[in-house]
Order: sequence, then structure tokens, then C-alpha cells
Amino acid sequence: MGALYASSTDGFSPERSAAVSAALAVRPEHVVATVLAFDGDKAVGHAALRPFDGALEVKKVFVTAEARGRGISRALMRELEVIASERNITRLVLQTGDRQPEAIGLYEAIGYRQIPVYEPYTVLAVALCYDKVLH
Repeated sequence: MGALYASSTDGFSPERSAAVSAALAVRPEHVVATVLAFDGDKAVGHAALRPFDGALEVKKVFVTAEARGRGISRALMRELEVIASERNITRLVLQTGDRQPEAIGLYEAIGYRQIPVYEPYTVLAVALCYDKVLH
């Protein structure tokens, strides 16, 4: 992600760079669930959830390059929704960036709708935020 978004942060002051880093940080003690996808004994995908204002926020969805195109990200997202439902959470939110068309396509295809950029991501000019109400 650093290389993908490097030009969007060129020329930032140290203070602005620190604010961007803080916005994107995920503290392990805030994570309430982590999902891994395996191909045999090799982890090929990851996603996590953390609390967010009465909802849960989807964080760090990632599938290795060699495992992409096999539905793993959809399966990870489906499992996050199951976990949220089991916790009686009715809404998931997430933040992605405008330079990730595959992620945007996935989120929109599985029912996420774009919402206004929420804190702490307002410091990111490239941020896009989404939510999904779970049934």
C-alpha cells in the first residue's frame, strides 16, 4: 500500500504524515476478531474487525497475489459478517482508498454503499468509506 499511495503523501509535513500514520494504525488490543484464509498450511488471506461507534469496522483485508481471483476476499468478508451477526452487530463500516478499484468493486458487489469519510480518515484525501447494514 505504501508504494500505491506514495505520491498522495509526497510533500506532507511531518505532522500531517504522523496524522496519516495514526489514522491507518490498527492497535492489536482493539481488534475483536481476526479471520485467516488458508491454502493447505499457508495463510493466503486476512481480515479483522474492531469496534466503531456501535458498529464494527473492517480492517486489513488482504489476499496474497497468488491467491487472488479465487473468491477468498468474498469469503473473508462473509465470515466477518457472520461474526458481527453473532455479536448482534447490525452494521459494518470500512475505509479503503481510491487507488484500489478491485477492493471498491468487491465491496460494492457485496452490498456496501459509499458513505461520507469518517474520522480518523478525514486526513486522507484518497479515502473512501463504506457501510453495510446486516440483516
